[in-house]
Amino acid sequence: MSDLHELMIAVDLRDEISEMELAELNWHLGIGPRPDRLSIVTAFPVVVEDDSGNPVIDDDPHPLLAERGAAARVGGVLGSALASRAGLSRGGWSLTSRQEIHPDEFERVGELLCWLATRAHETHRLGNGAVGVGFLRFYEAEVPDVLQVGGGQVDWPA
Repeated sequence: MSDLHELMIAVDLRDEISEMELAELNWHLGIGPRPDRLSIVTAFPVVVEDDSGNPVIDDDPHPLLAERGAAARVGGVLGSALASRAGLSRGGWSLTSRQEIHPDEFERVGELLCWLATRAHETHRLGNGAVGVGFLRFYEAEVPDVLQVGGGQVDWPA
């Protein structure tokens, strides 16, 4: 049994992203190198064993939306893209990502989604005040759930 979910993100971002943030976002999407300093998602705790076999918490930064190629369980292709909206009616950036995600990654990915929601164009604001950032579908489900960010938290479907 697998706990994988299909994560689909489609969001237009305002043009209020610094060069440092843009570099980190590109890294998370797998389209740029890791920046020297992380400011969007800053901690990647993982429990490992030290030389004596005792559990210790280590920091293991890794890009969150960088998988590419054939999906293992959800079918189709995984990938991420970021495109400038310069010259269009509203500037900024358009981001699309399709990933397989395990619930163990919800917290880290949630930090990134909350950051994206604070920079999302107003067209992503829902009637309840939350920001729609995409969809989440358990790999065996036929229909995805809308993925919303409100009050600084992702409303992960049950």
